[in-house]
Amino acid sequence: MHRRGGVSSKMIEPAGGYIAVIDYGMSNLFSVMQACAGVGLKAVITSDPRVLSNAAGAILPGVGAFGYAMTELEARGLVSGIKSFIAQGKPLMGICLGMQLLLDSSDEFGASRGLGIVRGAVRRFPGVDAAGQKVRIPHVGWSRVFLPEGKTGVDPILNGIPDRGYMYFVHSYYVQTQENVSILQSVYGGAAFCSALRKGAVTAFQFHPEKSAGMGLRIYRNFKDEIVKGGLHGREEGRDQAVQSSAGG
Repeated sequence: MHRRGGVSSKMIEPAGGYIAVIDYGMSNLFSVMQACAGVGLKAVITSDPRVLSNAAGAILPGVGAFGYAMTELEARGLVSGIKSFIAQGKPLMGICLGMQLLLDSSDEFGASRGLGIVRGAVRRFPGVDAAGQKVRIPHVGWSRVFLPEGKTGVDPILNGIPDRGYMYFVHSYYVQTQENVSILQSVYGGAAFCSALRKGAVTAFQFHPEKSAGMGLRIYRNFKDEIVKGGLHGREEGRDQAVQSSAGG
């Protein structure tokens, strides 16, 4: 199904409503595809910007180094492809590194520019807590997620997700946003960080919903609901609805 550096989607454009799982050679695509299948989402793995453009929704997963990921996206024409897709107002979900790539920049292995969808930067966990005690990096395992202080109301992508429930994390870096986009926070090493965000039709998660058991699958169901309620099925209808969504939001 998956070949590093490209997939057969370059050979054919799928017909009908589907979501695009963006492949740039740095993702655990199997788990994402399994989660999509589990909630009834028709998904195709693609590194082709044309297939992405025609999709009803998209998932940007990722594991690995920020700078290298941006190089791989650029080489495939996916930097402009992702920005164009988001500009259409269609739902996109970023996961782990895919969330971080939405920011302006990262200091991982030197400064690297990101997609610039969300203002802010990606920083490394300091490795020590406020008391000077060593903190293990990377952050791996189950951690609580909760609503940011002062946040009222629950984002639709979080419907059915209990406050202070557990999600599965694997990361050494976290996002520092300069916008009021955080919809979930978590704490590691005594420091709070943004673990989920929303900007327009874009949602993103630092944890891995596809590895977070039933609650994680609920996020995939909510993502599916966003696509269905937006009426984004197929090409012409999808474009029309995206314009309406963009104008309204």
